[in-house]
Amino acid sequence: MLAPVVIFAYNRPWHLQQTVEALQRNPLAAQSILWVFSDFAKTSQEIEKVKQVRKYIRSLNGFAELHIVEREKNWGLANSIITGVSEVLTLYGKAIVLEDDMICTTNFLQFMNDCLEKYADRSDIFSISGYSFPITIPKSYTKDVYLGLRASSWGWATWQDRWRKVDWDVKDFDEFIRNESWQKQFNAGGADLTAMLIRQQRKQIDSWAVRWCYAHFKHQAYCLYPVHSKIQNIGADFSGTHTPKTQKYAVKLQEKPYLLPSELYPEPQILTNLKRFFRPSLWRKLLNWWQLGV
Repeated sequence: MLAPVVIFAYNRPWHLQQTVEALQRNPLAAQSILWVFSDFAKTSQEIEKVKQVRKYIRSLNGFAELHIVEREKNWGLANSIITGVSEVLTLYGKAIVLEDDMICTTNFLQFMNDCLEKYADRSDIFSISGYSFPITIPKSYTKDVYLGLRASSWGWATWQDRWRKVDWDVKDFDEFIRNESWQKQFNAGGADLTAMLIRQQRKQIDSWAVRWCYAHFKHQAYCLYPVHSKIQNIGADFSGTHTPKTQKYAVKLQEKPYLLPSELYPEPQILTNLKRFFRPSLWRKLLNWWQLGV
């Protein structure tokens, strides 16, 4: 059975349309079940855009089934994704997740489903990412996928048994914040992670993704990435609530074929390059130290 596709939409009808049309160009789209979760407006100024989004999703076709969930109040990004993904995973056991600003390649669904099938028994792989950060891959690395310590929230997939292991309340946060060794290990996926987790727990940001990353760390698990990105984010244009305008994450989509190795282990140089990609500026380091003590 193919994994259902889940899209979370808010108030960007144009971005959502680009996301859906790219998805419809996948040969597996017609065989895939699509769930769309539409959050309600946070302010009165956003109501009209939300109405446009809902009018559009009600007209969708090209999928095996269409299920629409329209929230009657504003749930916010983190609550929407945690709740929505949990609901779908309870029904199907696995899911492919997109937000409303993700352009995918035509083999995206094939890749995600192949990975979900191939690595279902790899308990140390918690998630699959369709997006790949623009890092340098060593020329000596010949595989088409690699493992990272950091989860991705841009076109990703997981299984119910992994998702169930997440402690969304981060009950051991007080212990974590006193343990410099834990923080160092967590930051192996990027020096920004501990600071983000602190801000999340202090309710300064609304991030499900950093808690998903923390679950990977706690269970010594990996996220699997394609060497050639199958997702491009088009939301880094000030249109999103949580995505700043930047070209740092820009990638070129490639439709290259791929092979999924039976044996896959983390490559030290790739892990180093991923960590370097998220190295904060001196200003950010000073700000984190002054505001957060890290």
